Amino acid sequence: MRHTMKVAAVMSVAALTLAACGDSGTDEPAASGSGSSSAAKSDIKVGMAYDVGGRGDQSFNDAAAAGLDKAKADLGVEIKEAAAVNGENEAAREERLQQLVDAGYTHVVAVGFAYAQSVGKAAKANPDVNFAIVDDASDDSKGDNVDQITFAENEGSFLVGAAAALKSKAKHIGFVGGVNTPLIKKFEAGYIAGAKAVNPSIKVDSQYLTQPPDFSGFGDPAKGKTAAEGMFQAGADVVYHAAGGSGGGVFTAAKAAGGLAIGVDSDQALTAPADVRSVIMTSMIKKVDVAVFDFIKAAADGQEKTGNNVYDLKSGGVDYSTTGGQVDDIKSKLDDYKQQIIDGKITVPVTP
Repeated sequence: MRHTMKVAAVMSVAALTLAACGDSGTDEPAASGSGSSSAAKSDIKVGMAYDVGGRGDQSFNDAAAAGLDKAKADLGVEIKEAAAVNGENEAAREERLQQLVDAGYTHVVAVGFAYAQSVGKAAKANPDVNFAIVDDASDDSKGDNVDQITFAENEGSFLVGAAAALKSKAKHIGFVGGVNTPLIKKFEAGYIAGAKAVNPSIKVDSQYLTQPPDFSGFGDPAKGKTAAEGMFQAGADVVYHAAGGSGGGVFTAAKAAGGLAIGVDSDQALTAPADVRSVIMTSMIKKVDVAVFDFIKAAADGQEKTGNNVYDLKSGGVDYSTTGGQVDDIKSKLDDYKQQIIDGKITVPVTP
């Protein structure tokens, strides 16, 4: 049975958010970015609720969108998209999910840990709908109809940390986190561990753009640029960001400083604006697209995914990119570290 949550105070905000994503009042999907599908029509209808930045952030949300687009193209599922806005409250997230349910979407994907409580409530209120949440395995979002998708970000970050140390001439590197949360701490922890595995005396500067409950650090390129500029001015020559859309500012700062940057989630040497791609030496790839597609494909096959499903190095859920050839000369070293992690010879910490 479906149950409509009483969140009248945010109805208009959530409705506007859905409308802004292209709702025409029909069951046709919002801007999907995938064009028309030649796949057979599926009974599966997938609603996706993005984190701050939405489709077009060239990072985390875009990775999720790629999985959704593939499901539309390959499986013929119907889709609808909605995005979060900076500064919204919990009620707005709850209403966004419930509106997708009320619109008849059988499967709802929430992109980002900020949806944890909302997913938990929506899943309990709508037991006939299946939910997935990216980046959360807490009790808040747990449910018999919830796929908790998580990643070993620390493992992938270890590899790009090793790359940073191997490439840094100054023996001084930096890390910019979007929001100071346990999840982003995993990126920082792996990055520092990888760098120090190469050079125990390397200097690593770290800075977070915002503190919870302010999640704007994932969508503020100006703050990302300022943080990275400070690191380059202090002597760092490589800066890694785990800051979503704010990472664009890190790339801009790297180019101006003659330094290097490391992308996150997607292969950002392919997705960032052309004028900054040359400074992106590698990216920590987090295959959110694969996980999202897996959730939808399982549903289409009549085998719903539930529980916590972890995507790590061993399963191919995280990795580093080689676009541009800037890490080709150290690839064998990075792959050796990768195998040691897979074999359990190296245990990567989850806290700095």
